[in-house]
Order: sequence, then C-alpha cells, then structure tokens
Amino acid sequence: MAPTPARPRNPFTATVGKTPLVLAGRDEYLDDFDAAIQDGPGSHERISIITGPRGVGKTVLLNEFETVAKSHSWHVISETTTRGFNDRIRDRAFRLLEDLSNEPKRRLSGLKLPYLGFDTEAVPSFSPTPTLRSVLDELFDRQAEINARFEQEPVGLLITLDELHYAHMDEIIEFGTTIQHLVREDREIAVAMAGIPGAVKPLLAADEGRNPVTFLRRANRIETGMVPIPEVRTAMDKTTEQVGISWTPEALDNASRATGGYPFMIQLVGQHAFRNCTGTEINNEAVSRGIRAARRKLGQLVHEPSIADLSEVDRTFLTAMSSDDGPSRMSDIAARMGVDAQYAGNYRKRLIDAEMIRSTSHGYVDYELPYMRDYLRSHHAADAMEQFSIWPE
Repeated sequence: MAPTPARPRNPFTATVGKTPLVLAGRDEYLDDFDAAIQDGPGSHERISIITGPRGVGKTVLLNEFETVAKSHSWHVISETTTRGFNDRIRDRAFRLLEDLSNEPKRRLSGLKLPYLGFDTEAVPSFSPTPTLRSVLDELFDRQAEINARFEQEPVGLLITLDELHYAHMDEIIEFGTTIQHLVREDREIAVAMAGIPGAVKPLLAADEGRNPVTFLRRANRIETGMVPIPEVRTAMDKTTEQVGISWTPEALDNASRATGGYPFMIQLVGQHAFRNCTGTEINNEAVSRGIRAARRKLGQLVHEPSIADLSEVDRTFLTAMSSDDGPSRMSDIAARMGVDAQYAGNYRKRLIDAEMIRSTSHGYVDYELPYMRDYLRSHHAADAMEQFSIWPE
C-alpha cells in the first residue's frame, strides 16, 4: 500500500509579531514608507508611529518597514523600548560603523563592548564616552563617504522601536532629541515606532507647557485597525493556495467573516481551520471547529492581557456592556454600574482612547476587539462585577 502523502506545513502563523505569509490590508502604509525613503530627508513618513490594540499587526508592520528599508540597502536597527534601549542602539550603530570602516575609530575607543569580542584600548589624549548621537553622526559621515566614492544612491538607517511606553519617558526624550538633530541635519534617518494607545498617548500629552517629545507629536500617525472582509478573504485564499490547499466557497466566506477583520484572528481562524481539514480542501465543518478553537485562543492571548492593563472601573464598564447583544446605550451602562452619566462618560472616553471600545452612534458604544463580549460573558462576568466596590448592592 502506498504511504499517505504528508499534509503540507500549516501556512498560517498565529504568533504575535510573526509576519504572515500573505499580509492583508497594509499595502498603503508600506507604499508610503517606500516613497518616503526615495523622496529623501524631510519626508513625513520617515518618522512614523504605529498605534492600535493588541493583535492588529503593529509589530508585523515594523517587520515590513524593515524589509522595505533593506530593499533599498539601508541599515536596520531593531529594538524594544525597555530600559537601556538607547545604549543598545548606540552599541549596534557602533558595530555597523566598525563594519564600514577598515580601522577602528579612535574617538570611539572609550566605548566598552566586551560582548562584541573586543575591549577598550587606552588613548593618549582625552576621549569622551561616546553618546548615541556621536556614534550615529560618525556612522552617517562614514556612509556618506562610501556613497560618494561609489556614486551610489544614499544608504540610510532605519531604527524600529517596538512596545513604546511612557514608563520610559526619560530615555524616549533622549532618543527623540537625537533624532530631531539628525533630521535637522538632513541625515538619511528613518524611525518607526509602535505601541498600544494607552502606553503611547501619555507621551503625546501636554506636560506643563513643555514639549519634550516633539518628534513624536510631529510623526506620521498610523492607527492600525481592522482589515476589510473582502481583503481578508483574498489573503486567506492566497495563503492556503501556496501549499496546495483550497477552500469550499462557503467555508472561505464563513472563515473570513468570523475574523471580524482582526489581523490576529485571521491567522488563528486560518491555522485552526487548516488543522481540521481533510485531504486538500477546507470545508465548513473544519471552519466551524477552527472558529471555536480560535476564539478560545483569542481570549487567552489578547482579551485577558488587554483587560489586565485596565483599571477596575474600566473593567466594570466593559463588563456592564456584555449584557447587550449589540451596541450598548450609555444610559444603560451607567445604570448597571450605579453611577451618573458624567462618571460613566469619563470612562467611555478612557476606553475609546485605549481603543477598547468605539462610538457607534450618538449615545451608543461597542467593543473594538472581536469576541470581547463573548469572552466577558464566559468568564463569570456577573461574579466579576460584584467584586468591584462601585457595583451596587
């Protein structure tokens, strides 16, 4: 008996930050960034900040920006905004400079980078400790020399920063000051940053009349959201097509609609539907089973951590909404919470800013993330309400 052919590897990638095989609904942003690189210093999209709730593909978009930059032979430094990120960027830039140079830069000899395989050498004259700005200045100077020598298109540097967060305000101000100087000097620099709204918006807020992060306020804003369902359908179809698997028309329609246009859900539904297919076709039964599994995973990976970031009153507001099968009326939410309209309105604004809910019409709000209502209902919502002090007896 002939052996059963092995099923091809699952083409869907339901992993946070992993670029999918077929990217849906982001071509406009990539085209703008590509044009900005070609347009030269001063192009608005060269400094971009990406915001949106978890799972809408912010990190994936950073990955794609890096791919665009590399296609123009640019250097890329990829970092996460955790403590010490400026030093790590400086160290990476220093290593790039070493790669471009045939001999060590004497005025950088005060830098200690033992993990790169070399140690500091003493110099006979004063040598200040290199800063992020001084290292980047040398890197751009050296690259400009190479560009001129070989009469090639300018080669620049893209820095990507993921998980931007106001908790690192001081370092972000230092980073921003450096970038502003580089932009002012017409350096070939581009920066793309990403973070959830609640972590980014305090960086953009007024600070007693000061403006310490001007480069953020002036940055190109990309607010990632849901992908149109027709584009979801095309992406899911093209993804399985690449491994020789097809969908029945009904199954593909149901799978596409079940994602709600939510990028992470596209990968979850696709991954689990693929696991349940038989032969070379994904039918409606496989999709139904895949949707159920995807919804459970979505709760664990997206809903739970999203809610954990909120205050108790924020969570109570969201839970009060779960009693409705569709958009919730603000007056009903306030009544369920036992508070007045103004109090409830303050939290409405907070949750809209955090992109947890959206205004659907005058006096009504709905969840931003798909299946949030189902998640709250299935996790003992009524019991959860009772633990909050504002909930009426």
